Amino acid sequence: MNKNKYALIMAGGVGSRFWPVSRTEFPKQFIDFFGIGKTLIQSTYERFLEICPPENIFIVTNEIYTDLIKEQLPDMMDNQILAEPMMRNTAPCIAYGAMKIAEINPEATIVVAPSDHTIANQAAFVKAIDKCMEVATGCECLITLGIKPNRPDTGYGYIQYADETLQADNDIHKVKTFTEKPNLELAKSFLQSGDFLWNAGIFIWSASAINKALQTHLPDMHEIFTSGKSSYNTVNEKAFISNAYQLCTNISIDFGIMEKADNVYVLPSDFGWSDLGTWASIYEMAEKDYVGNAVIPSEQVMMYDSSNCMVNVPEEKLVILQGLHDYIVVESNNTLLICPRAEEQNVKNIVADVKGKFGGKFI
Repeated sequence: MNKNKYALIMAGGVGSRFWPVSRTEFPKQFIDFFGIGKTLIQSTYERFLEICPPENIFIVTNEIYTDLIKEQLPDMMDNQILAEPMMRNTAPCIAYGAMKIAEINPEATIVVAPSDHTIANQAAFVKAIDKCMEVATGCECLITLGIKPNRPDTGYGYIQYADETLQADNDIHKVKTFTEKPNLELAKSFLQSGDFLWNAGIFIWSASAINKALQTHLPDMHEIFTSGKSSYNTVNEKAFISNAYQLCTNISIDFGIMEKADNVYVLPSDFGWSDLGTWASIYEMAEKDYVGNAVIPSEQVMMYDSSNCMVNVPEEKLVILQGLHDYIVVESNNTLLICPRAEEQNVKNIVADVKGKFGGKFI
């Protein structure tokens, strides 16, 4: 296996849309949503074992989740867990990871991916990543994966690509535009045009290419993390990062670099991807009964005159539902959420209301 291949897994999110199952102290990446015996981060870690050596897999997360990482991924060494002192979006965490990895191996090629996505076709995913890593090793380019859309989804960002490719015989295309989550009419027009892809938030580049992009487009951030080169992979790293993050702006890698750089390319891909951003995405992925109910787990849940519901409750709970259609029913730690599936985008607002009334007790 190529020793120059590295993976940086981002695992610092809170996942408030999955409240009350996902909470601040135990967010969605550490949860087994499908009852398969593996949490999302465990599945992601295993996925990248097919791409790079285990010692080349790094996880960047909030420092409050370090113990959860060690518990769920016991093979990870302390040096492979990058603990962020505060949330500062994806640009700082990628800058931190890229600088740290570059100090270990200046010839590194890095794939950056979230910890909470699901991939149905593992072989196709590995093939796409390997292809992009091979190309990124030989050129100063920034590559992202775009998912071929099968519906006009308003929950995803979109990437428009050009006919121009990175190489004459290559299907990695030059990116024309990035678009944040569109309204339904715009999403429909994207789908009809045929040259738009969902933005999967998965990136592939060489350590040198991303560091040059940081220097060009986020020079202040680049200077902050470059100033700690002598601290990376030493006992001084934690203290340096604690100070560095206080100086960083809160900005995404998409807005800070990808939307500005002129060497950005995309590989149109199809490997059964979902970002699991809402209960609707869990519902789409889950096994359903003959009337469309997805019940996890199903042993002690009894449904009468109910259809197309998403039910997620502790396996020891006896739950009886009658007369519900197109609802989300979730219970965790004696907190119950019942919400029409059409209104699930309001879960974040519900969480804010609960936090306002009860503080952190239920969050």
